[in-house]
Amino acid sequence: MHLTQVPLRVATGAYILNSGLGKLNADEGTAQYLHGAAAGAYPAAVKDMDPKGFTNLLAYGEIAVGAALLAPMVPATVAGAALTGFGSALVGMYLRTPGMTLDDGIRPSQEGTAVAKDVWLVGAGLTLFTQGLTGMAKSGVKRSKKAVKKANPLT
Repeated sequence: MHLTQVPLRVATGAYILNSGLGKLNADEGTAQYLHGAAAGAYPAAVKDMDPKGFTNLLAYGEIAVGAALLAPMVPATVAGAALTGFGSALVGMYLRTPGMTLDDGIRPSQEGTAVAKDVWLVGAGLTLFTQGLTGMAKSGVKRSKKAVKKANPLT
């Protein structure tokens, strides 16, 4: 993990991990609410699931994403891809849920403001992902140069 990624990974990782841990003991009302919100946005994937089972799956998913962000041995590309996927699902829910946006379909309504902020998770995830790819590319170029020098010491 590059030192410049630490603040981003700790802030997002701790927040998401805590959210997931909090959902592990969700009561029936909370499970119904979370399931209903997800089923409204993603009916084909969620509608037929048991609300408590869905909430547990969501909790474990959040715990996994949070832990991946916090674990220094997880490459930025992997942590970034996980965060991007998680954030994209939340933004998708925001965009698909009636009443969350103003008439233009993008700007948040009063009800949507709390969810619209999750667009930052997508940006943070894409930042980590692209930093990881850039780092891998730089490392690959360095290895290639060393291999060329080793193969042809006259250059």
